[in-house]
Parts: sequence; structure tokens; C-alpha cells
Amino acid sequence: MRLKIAHRTEYHYEAPQHYALQRLRLTPRGGSAQTIINWSISIDGGRREVDFLDQYGNETWLVSAEGEPHLIAIEATGEVETRDVAGVWGAHDGFAPLWLFRRETTLTGLGQGISDLAMSLGEGDDLERLHELMRTVSQRIRYEPGSTDAATLAEEALARGSGVCQDHAHVFIAAARHLEFPARYVSGYLMMDGEAEQTASHAWAEAHVDGLGWVGFDPANGISPDMRYVKIAVGRDYRESQPVSGIRMGQGDERLAVRVTVEQ
Repeated sequence: MRLKIAHRTEYHYEAPQHYALQRLRLTPRGGSAQTIINWSISIDGGRREVDFLDQYGNETWLVSAEGEPHLIAIEATGEVETRDVAGVWGAHDGFAPLWLFRRETTLTGLGQGISDLAMSLGEGDDLERLHELMRTVSQRIRYEPGSTDAATLAEEALARGSGVCQDHAHVFIAAARHLEFPARYVSGYLMMDGEAEQTASHAWAEAHVDGLGWVGFDPANGISPDMRYVKIAVGRDYRESQPVSGIRMGQGDERLAVRVTVEQ
């Protein structure tokens, strides 16, 4: 399947900024499930300082801005050919060792609720247990936009029983690590049925399985990624793989607007 994607992020500032620095992880990763046909990133109101591969193999840009204008606009567009590989991404790569993905982070810290959830799973081989974990997380956390935010911890989302795809991924990752699986967060895009325009990118999780490598699980939708998914970046949690992040020094309020379209 060939998917056409446009992802526009706008930062509006109430007053000129002394300095702002944005980190972009907006370039899809080539692999067994996807081939990049064409891709470009345009920047209005800022300048590209440097680009590099980070420790996880994500193509990363640093974009700076200062003074005028009051708007920084970043738009990533392109086409990606996708294949259904039953969620199996394959062998580990990148500079970070595999054991690092067994380490918890602040957002994916292990609490009693996640520990109990992981230990409640039945017997089976690795794939069966991970699929059961995905289904359990999907059942325990109902999708409810606005019920959590970017700083919500996995244990908090599980206790609340509601959240968004970020929370589903964090809870799955924390539980999988408790079960001794290396696990990581994936940011990317999902073509939704009958809905080309979206207000945000998507997120899911991957666990490393002996003999298969990295395998994707999307608890928010209860499936492994198929041809409708495009992977952008990976990390141990949301903070390490979010598409656009940054810092600023200056006065006045900041408003963020995001528009994503994914269509065949």
C-alpha cells in the first residue's frame, strides 16, 4: 500500500523569542515493513542547524529560531510504500544496546498495578503472552482524549483506566519489561478508516522476541501494525521518540497547532 502523509506543526508566539531550539524526528525509517518513496521537511521561521542519527537510529534535525517571526512552522510530507509483515520489524539496530530497552524510565516506571497486570497473564510462548498483554492493556485502558497528558506516568494511566495511544504504549512497555522483554516506544502514523485528517500522530510499542527481533503491538487498537502504519522514530518512551520537541527562552504564551493527514 502506498500512503501519502502530511504533518504540519505550528508554534505561535505572543512575543518575539530570544532563542528557540526544536528537535525533529520526522523522517520515516526504512525497513522490512516500509520503503520511503519520497520525503521532505520544510521549515518556516527557523533554520536547520545540524542533522544526525541519534542513539536509537532516528534521523534527527535541530532547528533554531530567534527574534522575529512570531511563528515557526514545520511541515513533513511524502509517500511511503508499506507491507504487511504481521508486525515483525526484524533485527535490532542502532547504537543503543538491546539491554537498554529493559530499563524503565520515569514515564514507564513499574508500579504495583502494572506488576499485577503482567503477572496475571496466562501461560504460552513469547508471542502468545505479548498478544495477551496487548489485549489486556486495551481492555483496561479505554480510549479517552484529554484524560491524560504528555507527562502522565504509565502507572497513573492504568489506575485511571483511561488515556490515549501514548498511555497504552507506556503501560504495555512497562509490563513487557517486567516480563523480561526489551520493549520500546514507537511514534508514527496510522491511516484511519474514513478519516484522512487527524489532530496528532500515532504511537504504539514494540517488544523484542528471540528468533524474530522487534515485533509491534498497538494496544490502542488491539492489533499488530499492518499496511496502514508508518514508523517514524523509536525510543524507550514518548520523550525519547516524540516527532517534535524543544526548548525556548522568551516571554509570552506559546500556542501549538498540529495537523496530520494520512491517505492512500
